[in-house]
Amino acid sequence: MTTTDRVGVPLVVNGNAVEVSDSHPSLLAALRQELGLTSAKDGCAPSGQCGCCTVLVDGRARVSCQTTLDKVAGKTITTLEGFDPAERDRLAGAFAAAGALQCGFCTPGILVRVKALLDQKGSDLTRETTAGRLGAHLCRCTGYTKIFDAVDMLAQGHIPPVTYPGGIGGSGAKYQSTELALGDRGYIDDMDVSGMLHGALRLTDHARADVIRIDTAAAKAVPGVVDVFTAADVPGERRVGIIHTDWPIFIPVGGRTSYYGDVLAIVVAEDVNTARKAAELVDVEYNVLKPFVDPQVAVDSDEDAVWQLDGNVLSTSVYARGDVDAALASSAHTVRELFQTQRIEHAFLEPESTLAVPQDDGSLMVYSGGQGVWDDRNQIASVLGVDRDQVTVELVSNGGAFGGKEDMSNQGQTALAAHLLGRPVKCTLTREDSLRMHPKRHPIRIEIEAGCDAEGKLTAMRARLLGDSGPYASVGMKVLERAAGHASGPYVVSNIDVEAIAARTNNSVCGAFRGFGANQAQFAMEGVMDRLAAQVGISGWEMRSRNVVEPGVVWGPGQIMDDGCKGARECLDAVKPAYDAARAEGKAIGVGLGLKNSGLGNGFHEVARAVVRFEEDGTVEVRHGWTEMGQGVHTVAQQVAVEELGVDPARIRVIVDTTRELGDGQTTGSRGTLMGAGSVAAACKEAIAGGRRVGVDYEGKYEVDWTNKLEDDVENPIIHSTFGYAAQLVIADPESGSIEKVVAAHDVGRAINPMLCEGQIEGAVHMGLGYALSEDFPCDDEGRPVNMTMRSLEIIRPKDMPDVDVILVEAPQPDSPYGVKGVGEIGLVPTAGAVAAALHEVDGKWRNRLPMLKYDPIGEVE
Repeated sequence: MTTTDRVGVPLVVNGNAVEVSDSHPSLLAALRQELGLTSAKDGCAPSGQCGCCTVLVDGRARVSCQTTLDKVAGKTITTLEGFDPAERDRLAGAFAAAGALQCGFCTPGILVRVKALLDQKGSDLTRETTAGRLGAHLCRCTGYTKIFDAVDMLAQGHIPPVTYPGGIGGSGAKYQSTELALGDRGYIDDMDVSGMLHGALRLTDHARADVIRIDTAAAKAVPGVVDVFTAADVPGERRVGIIHTDWPIFIPVGGRTSYYGDVLAIVVAEDVNTARKAAELVDVEYNVLKPFVDPQVAVDSDEDAVWQLDGNVLSTSVYARGDVDAALASSAHTVRELFQTQRIEHAFLEPESTLAVPQDDGSLMVYSGGQGVWDDRNQIASVLGVDRDQVTVELVSNGGAFGGKEDMSNQGQTALAAHLLGRPVKCTLTREDSLRMHPKRHPIRIEIEAGCDAEGKLTAMRARLLGDSGPYASVGMKVLERAAGHASGPYVVSNIDVEAIAARTNNSVCGAFRGFGANQAQFAMEGVMDRLAAQVGISGWEMRSRNVVEPGVVWGPGQIMDDGCKGARECLDAVKPAYDAARAEGKAIGVGLGLKNSGLGNGFHEVARAVVRFEEDGTVEVRHGWTEMGQGVHTVAQQVAVEELGVDPARIRVIVDTTRELGDGQTTGSRGTLMGAGSVAAACKEAIAGGRRVGVDYEGKYEVDWTNKLEDDVENPIIHSTFGYAAQLVIADPESGSIEKVVAAHDVGRAINPMLCEGQIEGAVHMGLGYALSEDFPCDDEGRPVNMTMRSLEIIRPKDMPDVDVILVEAPQPDSPYGVKGVGEIGLVPTAGAVAAALHEVDGKWRNRLPMLKYDPIGEVE
């Protein structure tokens, strides 16, 4: 249909009579693409399963990505932009004051729904009604608890003023919280620049197939299409990667696809709908091959699963201490079990998006939501075949990541298109393409045997882990290395033997995800602890108490634990009163105890840099190297600067871009708080020493250079500089098995911002419960993902989320900035084990496989 053929659809939008083209697939598309109203976000269009696009239609909340224009012709549409200013302030203020948003991507849609609820119910709006009526909305960050708190404030009219935190230890609203709540602080897909084109990716139709021919003629013939690019158009390197450079930007003619997310072409057009429709017209001829979908079959095969990569073993991590066989033989009690964890989708609410803008000097500005913008810059430059100083990457704080945005998704293809065309290009993935492309949580098969003496003291443990890492490295070898190192949990085991293999297959790529291997390994170890406790005749809490690490003990791969590990005992003790009370009430209960490193460790020399700069207008610019993705690292930087410089937090502006060489690697492993706090504090100290002169970059750095690799020939290696600890108590109804409450005691070392810490833990518990009970992302026998909508992921909805009581424990880490340990990674490590123990008390069945509501126990290893 040409522009002259299009019919105008009359609407009243935010009080103004308008006409929009009927060519848009939905009301959401018309609002965003034609009217420039971006508070309604596109998280899953056209499925309508996340709620981010909610608007008011004649005063009723409606999911706009599923609302066609013919259904709303002549109706009154109100987006957050059109709310009364006082109401906007009230809604945003409540959510900011309660800490009810983290990444903020889902929040505008929730605020619209909340307004509709308040208009209907007023002060009679209850927490239960709110939970039920928010069923159309997903929040992957908060766990909903603080959202309910904010709605309670609004319903009762008791909204405290929004206060921003002072220095270290002060609670307060996160950086840019009100702007995020209202959708005013845009994400990449909200950005528009003059002359901007739109890109769409053509992905493979088969997980493993030789590409015989790629015909772009039909796509190029579509009106509005500017060009189509393939591997033949790449002037530089065709492969990228964080650790190994093994991930193709495009699969070329003559190449071979290796998973269902491989990219064949990018179509660039004048508008996004044209680009996506044309991408479907790129015709590809294949010779389809049988994919490797079983990691054990892949490991045992002599045939390479992945094109041009030798062998199907990505990595092997091993260590051993003592004589495991002798210790097991003399143990009073032993268990031998097989555990299987599942593949999980991150389900961040903001699909990946990149905007690349050519500059007048021939360089390229790239706006990225990736977790390591310096890595993005370096890889983009390699693809374009240009020097790194010809590419600048600026972080646009993203709408959630959890590890899933460490690897590049569409940054390379988008930058290539802009570079070749000399025009700005934006590419935003559809939810389906996002699900297909980015790495997932590793499914890991864990064979484990362990023993204890008659008193319940652990004697030995042996574990064999096999993880399905998909075709490309990502950080898969590090996930399995971390799983191996954490396999014994936060317990003392004198005799230990661990091997962990990361296998290459043609299933979805697997990489970083909150917990990073520790949660998979410790689901197995916690299961062992409960089985041994039953044999000894003591409680799960007591079993853990008798074996928990203490300063001076030798842990796992041989590390001698420092005073930071006191947090493990403190967390266990913190949940004991609730444990005893729930037992007295006859509840079904389970307790889990976990540890998780902060930082990279394993011999990696970590250097974090930051810059503090005083500007003429009184602004204090703080530049650091970490990605803000909802966890609050910008707020950490702000609070450290307030602590060290004594300035008003309103004066501070936080920036992350590659104009300075501050590259700290990926924002992963709770590194942001630990390394970011140290580097910003160092930069502030340099500024103080230098007299705080205007226009001067004061650079500081924080280093961790004292860890060892697992392979190092060291009797007592320091595998990690810092660990966080957590104990979680799961309380369930003894008849139905319904989980009623989770008590979460988390040692964060030092809480930079206690309210935001609580929110991180509540969100992690929500994610951990989904991991334990319902979430799954399987691939079929062809390597094709099965669950391709948000609803099919079985993420826990608001009405099904139990209460979460958070207990912050602060056992400072020696030699860490302010004693901090971080909180993001540890949050869900103990959850699945605690859920399994509670459900065992309900029906007497041990759980060995995740998610527990999908699978029956798989029994002992034969």
